[in-house]
Amino acid sequence: MIRAVVFDVGRVLVQWELRTLFEKLIDDESELDWFLQNVVTPEWHFQHDAGRPLAEMVPERQAQFPDYAAHIDAYATRFNETIPGPVAGSYEIVEELARRDVPLFAITNFGAEFWAMFRPTQPIFNHFRDIVVSGEERLVKPDAEIYQLALRRFGLAEGEGLFIDDNLPNVEAARANGFHAHHFIDAPTLRVELAALGLL
Repeated sequence: MIRAVVFDVGRVLVQWELRTLFEKLIDDESELDWFLQNVVTPEWHFQHDAGRPLAEMVPERQAQFPDYAAHIDAYATRFNETIPGPVAGSYEIVEELARRDVPLFAITNFGAEFWAMFRPTQPIFNHFRDIVVSGEERLVKPDAEIYQLALRRFGLAEGEGLFIDDNLPNVEAARANGFHAHHFIDAPTLRVELAALGLL
């Protein structure tokens, strides 16, 4: 019996794209592509999701790419600009689930410092009873440990939580670690599944 819904955050609840910030700072499209493939890359960013502090990451990267020191600083100070807004329809689903008193939780790969910057800007998360943040726990999806921690923290038995993520390996890992899971494509498709489960 599924009794709780557990969301991912990036690209499920909110849009996330490094380009959204850096296209404001780099006019040339080919230079922007090179920058995102070599300087501020998703792989490098993931170190912060995994718990590495910005105070280590940023100076190290600036030493490697001194011509882009200001851009790398912008990554640290203007990260919220990589999140241009909600994913269409997702906040409405959260609001409807909350009105039905469905327990809401989240597991997100998100740097601790960036979460501290972003979370206060989003009242939608007031509906969530608990959120496991990878950068705070130094555990990341799809590692089994983060799902096991979440079950304990959320007070859920195996099979009681529906986990929703846009990343298929994260979905598969959740299924292997005590969750039902939905591979997020868009809000209308999610709404159909939640209705079929009697949650909406």
